[in-house]
Amino acid sequence: MKVPFANLTSQYRNLKPEIDQAIDSVLDSGNFIGGEPIRLFEKNFADVCSVKHCIGLGNGTAGLFLALKALDVGPGDEVITPAWSWISTSEVITMAGAKPVFADVDPAYYTITASEIERKITGRTKAVIIVHLYGQVAEIKRIKEFCDSKNISIIEDCSQAHLSEENGVVAGAVGDCGVFSFSNKNLGAYGDAGCVITNNESLAIKIRRLANHGGLSKDEHLMEGFNSRLDTIQAAILNVKLPLLSVWTKKRIELAQLYSSDLTGISGITLPEIRVDTIHSFHLFVVLAEKREQLEEYLSQREIQTLVHYPKALPFEPAYSYLNHKESDFPVSAHLQNVVLSLPLYPELSREQVVYVCKSIRSFYETF
Repeated sequence: MKVPFANLTSQYRNLKPEIDQAIDSVLDSGNFIGGEPIRLFEKNFADVCSVKHCIGLGNGTAGLFLALKALDVGPGDEVITPAWSWISTSEVITMAGAKPVFADVDPAYYTITASEIERKITGRTKAVIIVHLYGQVAEIKRIKEFCDSKNISIIEDCSQAHLSEENGVVAGAVGDCGVFSFSNKNLGAYGDAGCVITNNESLAIKIRRLANHGGLSKDEHLMEGFNSRLDTIQAAILNVKLPLLSVWTKKRIELAQLYSSDLTGISGITLPEIRVDTIHSFHLFVVLAEKREQLEEYLSQREIQTLVHYPKALPFEPAYSYLNHKESDFPVSAHLQNVVLSLPLYPELSREQVVYVCKSIRSFYETF
């Protein structure tokens, strides 16, 4: 049985008439920048997240960068961010002129914690970028209480946490703003796309200006800005998919539960945990696997595709060698880089395929 890590072609085929019509309507309009598809998506995504404002952007990385700029983060400032994340969450800090300060993550949930933020705070700390990783929400309520007491801004990176929740509040709706990517995510465009959500009107206007060369309309330049606008065709595609996001999320959760049930009790595999009072949207189903490289090869031979998210913790990437970090500075992240393994998970995945993956993993560890 063949089990690819993802199957975007299958999803397209299921939605082909609607997707093709949406793209054709944009092509027929001749309006490829701005327009009704973008306004519609921004309104509907804001409603889904129960926030007042959504600003469509070219990608999630730009969203993080523009959020920092809109919060006036710059030279001399420090921004705390997880040591265990994709590089977007740290590189944007440097691009804004500030210094990235890495914090280790919770060993059970792989997300940044209030206690680690407190350990890293200095008089130069201006903001914190929280990453809701793999679909698991960080302890946002505790983090917000602490950051509010210190007048520190919060940016939530929700790129992997569409419809994830803590205590009934959707990820992205608690901090100063939430940033989403729609590139190969639970809600995915056919290319790069992203957005920022917020309840702060002045922040929303500033981000919108910064994303459009400093203006809200053509040839207006109140300030120097940037160019990161959501593409009209991508917005049209997202409009087709957005009503299905809730159904897809429930399917992901069901498949994750099946994985957990079938993999329970295997020595050598640590299953993902879910924090109390949260909804984990399972962008990725990540296990900790002993003998990871051998397991990867074993599964590959059985036509099961797996990936590693991520091969190296951020402080140990060559880009940050100037910070002179040691693995002992971030023991949890240093451990994770050697054992994390992402298993196939997407709404079109069949229960039979999940069972096959689990049987194969069990077979591998029974040989040792």
